[in-house]
Amino acid sequence: MDGAGSFGAGRTGSAFDLIAFIKQPQTVLRVLAWIFSMVVFASIINEGYVNMGSERLHCVFNKNADACNYGITIGIMAFLASIFFLALDIYFPQISSVKDRKRAVLLEMFFSGFWTFLWFVGFCFLASQWSHTSPQELPLEQASDAARAAIAFSFFSILTWAGLTVCAVQRFLLGTDLTLFTTEHMGEQPPKQPYPSNDVIGQTTIPVNAYQSPPLIETVETRPPGYKIAPAF
Repeated sequence: MDGAGSFGAGRTGSAFDLIAFIKQPQTVLRVLAWIFSMVVFASIINEGYVNMGSERLHCVFNKNADACNYGITIGIMAFLASIFFLALDIYFPQISSVKDRKRAVLLEMFFSGFWTFLWFVGFCFLASQWSHTSPQELPLEQASDAARAAIAFSFFSILTWAGLTVCAVQRFLLGTDLTLFTTEHMGEQPPKQPYPSNDVIGQTTIPVNAYQSPPLIETVETRPPGYKIAPAF
């Protein structure tokens, strides 16, 4: 029973319920994070670079290649991480060890929190570079939609990954409470006290020695020969 029902999952080895899994908030947020990250890096890769009449391509975000590289990098890594954690959510109920479940939840919690911060930095970075982009230097009509889409979905990614962080924290706190009732902790309970006596208030316990058999009564068969009973006066 180790790990049964801990950290927000069902009992170990229980049947997988696809409908219930899809309805979970963390599953919805995971799918949204996957879509948003794909929009960010796909927009920058496909239309985030403009040609200035030469073979060299310039990043649409104020000709700053670091801005485009940053958006592409965190977008691709968030895309892959969303797939990984989605698969982990499916496999999570099959993990029987409480310690392994705790490690998985901690990994998700710290990664989601860290990626929320990276998306916030990316949103500020892209928005700042876009605000300094001059239409005279770059033909923005070629990539303005892609730049705005990357900025907008970077902001949406902040919200989704922050929501995933909250879900992971809730699962961790729930698991911490439930592990108090696992078999590992049950063994740490103090030894049980002996059963109380059968005495009832107002009654006295009768000792065992009081139930002795009565003394033997002399009978005729047990009297020795020649034995006479003294007459009574």
